[in-house]
Amino acid sequence: MTPILDQWRRSFAVCAAYCVVLVFSTIANAAKFGLPDFRDLVQANSAAVVNISTRQSNGSRSNDVQPDIPDLPDDSPFKDFMDKFFHEMPQGRNTRSSGSGFIISDDGYILTNAHVVDEADKVVVSLTDGRELKAKVIGSDRRSDVALIKVKAKNLQPVNIGNDDKLEVGEWVLAIGSPFGFESSATAGIVSAKGRSLPNENYIPFIQTDVAINPGNSGGPLFNLNGEVIGINAQIYSRTGGFMGLSFAVPISMAMSVADQLKSKGKVSRGWLGVAIQTVTQELSESLGMDRPNGALITEILTDSPAASSELRTGDVIVKFNGQAIRKMSDLPPVVGTTLAGENAKVKIIRDGKSQTLLVKIGELPVEEVAVEMSEPAGEIKQDTLGLELAELDAQQRETLGIDSGVVVKGVAEGPASRAGIREGDIILQIDSQEVASVDAVNGIVEKLVKNQSTPVLIKRGERSLFLALKQFQN
Repeated sequence: MTPILDQWRRSFAVCAAYCVVLVFSTIANAAKFGLPDFRDLVQANSAAVVNISTRQSNGSRSNDVQPDIPDLPDDSPFKDFMDKFFHEMPQGRNTRSSGSGFIISDDGYILTNAHVVDEADKVVVSLTDGRELKAKVIGSDRRSDVALIKVKAKNLQPVNIGNDDKLEVGEWVLAIGSPFGFESSATAGIVSAKGRSLPNENYIPFIQTDVAINPGNSGGPLFNLNGEVIGINAQIYSRTGGFMGLSFAVPISMAMSVADQLKSKGKVSRGWLGVAIQTVTQELSESLGMDRPNGALITEILTDSPAASSELRTGDVIVKFNGQAIRKMSDLPPVVGTTLAGENAKVKIIRDGKSQTLLVKIGELPVEEVAVEMSEPAGEIKQDTLGLELAELDAQQRETLGIDSGVVVKGVAEGPASRAGIREGDIILQIDSQEVASVDAVNGIVEKLVKNQSTPVLIKRGERSLFLALKQFQN
């Protein structure tokens, strides 16, 4: 045997031995750090999860498709299946498998989503033992998308309620429900984020997960590894109608609070501050004298609201509410909503770059808000120094909009205003914390602004007020 061949064989043997050690080490680590086993959790909790069907006696629903999925294009691969699932119902008795729910007490109380049972003439609960029970809707709250229903039965198996405050991003979670009517389906994933806000859902700090959720899962429980419910599966984000890795659950602490109020009072009361807010961007933080983007910027104080009776002002940035940090705009509504009406809340704000704490007596959130429409401005159009064409508002228009001052933008040329994001149709209310009483006043304020420094500009756009950061560069 040549020395080279002998050396090669010894090297091969060493490598082989190393590989064997590596394989066994990997197997050992996999056993130690492997994926969780959900079998016991599913077996222990499946009986507490129910399928919910709704029936409507006359005609069809105006919106048969589940609210947790978008309308589908005609060429979507899911459209035919979902049309069969949701729309092909017997004439004169519209029946559909709407979603899921879970038992929270042994005497028949069940939690689900409000959109599962909304407008239903009849609600039927199917248990895993084959029983079908007629359910009564105790109460439904659309703002939280939580509904409480009840069946006449005893000795039912309830779920264990957990604490979503202790939930951490990256933690394993499991959903059980009836996607597309397939009852008792279990899917698993991890918590992707907490405190998510979604459009038109200001009062829900959603738990985001990558658990596979589909139409029919709505209202079902989201479990942690201890077998405790920490959320109600409510919505998905999808461009196809099917699961795409983004699902959202209502935190169980909020859901149980809503359920308790529905059970005791038949309605839900929420705290109300009465302000319109927006996110603080980097540019706005500079213009407001802040060292970093943080908090919720007040863009409007509503008439006859708790905020209107307080020392809060438009342009204040709320950074703490009752000791809880407000890091972004979406943090504020859920915190205010869970505050009892009549309570004096401590509100920490940033005003003119300095912090102070105010006491605000919280009111009760009204059921609805009234929108106003804007007529055409009647004033003469004038050009200002920002590249804007501006027109005055008459007294009637200001009264309709609920404002005391302001000018309307009729045109935007290239310049500081367009770079700030001001658009045609916007109403300029303030510049650098000074109210804009007329077009001539705009030019007077702008002439005194410091060049190369961001300045806050408050505008009204449709029904919304917001701040923009204006910067004039030195020529």
